Amino acid sequence: MGLFGKVEAFFGGGEEEERHSHSHSGYQCDELHPEEHTANRFQSFAAPSSGNIKWFVDGCSYFWAESIYILDWWLSPELYLRRPPSRNEQYRLDVMLQAAAERGVKVHIIVYKEVEAALTLDSAHTKHALEKLHPNIGVFRHPDHAPAGYDIASEIGNSFKNLTNFNLATMSKDTLKAIYGAADDVVLYWAHHEKLLVVDRNLVFMGGLDMCFGRWDTNSHPIADAHPGNVDNIIFPGQDYNNARIFDFADVGNWDQNQLDRTKSSRMGWSDVALSMNGPIVSDLVSHFVDRWNFMYDAKYNAKDPGKYVRLSMPGSYGSSQRGYEQEGSEEQEYEERRGGGGMLSRFTDSLADEMGNLGFSEGHRSHHSHRSHRSGEYDDERSYDRRSGRGGARIQLTRSCTKWSSGHATEHSIANAYVSAITNARHFVYIENQFFITATSDEQRPVSNKIGAAIVDRIIRAYEEGQPFKVWVVMPSVPAFAGDLKSKEALGTRAIMEFQYNSISRGGHSIIQKLVAAGIENPREYIGFYNLRNYDRINTSSTLRQAESRSGVSYEDARRYHDDYVNEERYGRDDEERYERDRYSRDDRYGRGDEDRYDRDRYSRGDEDRYDQDRYGRGDEDRYDRDRYDRGDEDRYGRRNEDSSNYDRYQRQAQSVPDDTLDTVSAAYMKNGPNISDIPWHGAPEDEFNAFVSEQLYIHTKLLIADDRLVICGSANLNDRSQLGTHDSEIAVVVEGPTTLDSYMNGERYAASEFAASLRRQIFRKHLGLLPDQRWDQPTKNWLPVTDAPNEYDWGSSADRLVEDPLSPDFLNLWEDVAHTNTKVFSRAFHPVPDDRVRTWDDYDEFFSKHFIIPTAKGDDKKPKDGEEGKVPYGHVVREEFPDGVEELKDWLGRIRGNLVNMPLQFLIDVEDIAEEGLTLNGLTDELYT
Repeated sequence: MGLFGKVEAFFGGGEEEERHSHSHSGYQCDELHPEEHTANRFQSFAAPSSGNIKWFVDGCSYFWAESIYILDWWLSPELYLRRPPSRNEQYRLDVMLQAAAERGVKVHIIVYKEVEAALTLDSAHTKHALEKLHPNIGVFRHPDHAPAGYDIASEIGNSFKNLTNFNLATMSKDTLKAIYGAADDVVLYWAHHEKLLVVDRNLVFMGGLDMCFGRWDTNSHPIADAHPGNVDNIIFPGQDYNNARIFDFADVGNWDQNQLDRTKSSRMGWSDVALSMNGPIVSDLVSHFVDRWNFMYDAKYNAKDPGKYVRLSMPGSYGSSQRGYEQEGSEEQEYEERRGGGGMLSRFTDSLADEMGNLGFSEGHRSHHSHRSHRSGEYDDERSYDRRSGRGGARIQLTRSCTKWSSGHATEHSIANAYVSAITNARHFVYIENQFFITATSDEQRPVSNKIGAAIVDRIIRAYEEGQPFKVWVVMPSVPAFAGDLKSKEALGTRAIMEFQYNSISRGGHSIIQKLVAAGIENPREYIGFYNLRNYDRINTSSTLRQAESRSGVSYEDARRYHDDYVNEERYGRDDEERYERDRYSRDDRYGRGDEDRYDRDRYSRGDEDRYDQDRYGRGDEDRYDRDRYDRGDEDRYGRRNEDSSNYDRYQRQAQSVPDDTLDTVSAAYMKNGPNISDIPWHGAPEDEFNAFVSEQLYIHTKLLIADDRLVICGSANLNDRSQLGTHDSEIAVVVEGPTTLDSYMNGERYAASEFAASLRRQIFRKHLGLLPDQRWDQPTKNWLPVTDAPNEYDWGSSADRLVEDPLSPDFLNLWEDVAHTNTKVFSRAFHPVPDDRVRTWDDYDEFFSKHFIIPTAKGDDKKPKDGEEGKVPYGHVVREEFPDGVEELKDWLGRIRGNLVNMPLQFLIDVEDIAEEGLTLNGLTDELYT
């Protein structure tokens, strides 16, 4: 019995409402929506609106900001929005929120309240860590999974603690209900999944990026972060250095504790897209937040904590509840502040402008980006771009997934409607980049209900029958981000997701590709392709590390742990003397640049007078270092702060006397104008360099659709039932069209595209193909500023831009396929990653993967080599036998990699009838949680 059959048997069918797909072309389910929604496109609660809009590709540029209203799945108070942390203490999220609160700003935050045994988000830590900072910070958690006073552990035993995917997928239905709880007869498997941030009800950030560990990244995605020459150059402190395929996050309240040894294991890169908007569209996003806040206030917090929180007013109603408790003002003053007359937004944008100047950014820096000679009309950066009001911008409509449990409203699935409409009406192409791809082409694919897959099939068949070129690209992760060997029983949930995805794409009898073949299309790849992302790096375990450890008597990891303790605890009690003592160890940054600028310190660092200008951020030293306030002294930081500090000092002193000519990352090598990997020096033995190379999938967390270079859908919604049905997770997404027409090409013919959609698509394609330069995290451009300060800049007409301008041209299609093919071939030989097309059975899996690696386990303890298996290497490292001529042969192969695009291995385990294990009975959680 296949996976679908097992779940169907468990449920014994379903009610008619549950079989409803909630995704149609047209208006087939108008009667199920509130009357006021049916008049709006996609049956959304919000009518089409407008505003200025700006894209951010990856978290480095997106997190260069501040916030007021936050709606998040997971929020880490200790997240650094700018890097490296040792030079950006004031940009830790909790520091910035406290500074805002102390200026009288009211900060409202909503986070998902997780099942603690199943997820490691620790939303309780988020709430308590932030609310203790200032009374103007309020945090709501929702939903409650069990009635107050109900002890789940005592009811079902100790198995409740530390649940694995396997435990969850094999528990009884009654046990699952006890764990997840219920509201209105709905078992609360679902999550609040939106990612939304609002400043002064005037500026919005939203998309796929949570403000939490593991999301910050650059466009070259370095996955090595060992800095033996200077520990202070660490970019990913504590648990922010994460690889979910090895260890999940654990005990995130102790954010500086990390099981992952960064001298042996890589992190996993994070690819994502987010947006910034202002103008009329903000009103709809504020309405959504306020509606959610008031729903939770009425249902929970008014009775639980009377007087502590307040209801919020809807847009257009400027009540004092929007201000801080300590600084209420008149409605007129409040309105003026929101409009930019001295409020949070004004302070925010002015400080960003100052930062750009202090970092050497000038008007001349943008000149080549402003040229639009090939566009219709002249482009003028000082044109009537109303960055404060957002008037005259793009056409933008807010859509969402919500229902009674999540919002108190009737079910809305306008995101799914928008997806189906975009695909159905696309004329030339659809680009989908998403964390998941679980969809159905017909009702035979129960339990999957959403019919986005059917829309894809119908649109391709129509193109085939009309003899018209049409292309769909789907870029998604190769493996869900869960820890452990795919063959282990603990990976049952991971394999179940993979089987649902393969059955959506090419297997099971009703998949997209099988439907296309049945319609007479002999080569579906002419119309649709599936791809993953992967990259590599080199961990700096050169002789610098060994010499520094030997001379100091301190291991690098011990010194690193104190660094992480320091940057994460600095706000709780470090004095100036200690802080500037650390600056003695500053040395040149070796993080991934060529020889010409590797040692240019002025380019990579900022002076002390700028780095530690506390007045700019609204906090004085007497406040910043108020130890009594936080009741945390020197002696109680794990009982060993002085010892750790001494170890750190000894290591850093000795590291200064050791030659350090080895780059700390080589991720620039596969980007535009990057150095050849064979030319990048290594200080140490060739065997050590060979063992230092690592690879991992680049995890795709994006939730994006681009159609015809004219329409964009971007938000928090995955392409699966959880996000699309409306009855499951709560989500938001915006549909963007326009505003500016761009002279472009499509299939070799002149074509009028949208500047916003085309620039976003080209930026993403160039990143995946290695046609963007390496991105420095400390060299901001105007793409790092919010939409209120500048539009996106893009190098229109450059040689790299011309390569991706026409997505249907034979030259581009050949380039895309050639890069994917070459990268796939090199990664497969060097690192033997799974999935892989050569692995068709579990025996193939053992031969290709298991026999070469010390395999990570979901429990976090690697399997040690057994007798006769000493030749195994750690997970993610190079397979030695593939390169008998050593590191130079390896680097010759790695030098062929460009960008991070690889083919999705659709033949992986194709000869295994049931990936999720034949004979194993799955419970309904596989349906509810994983589809």
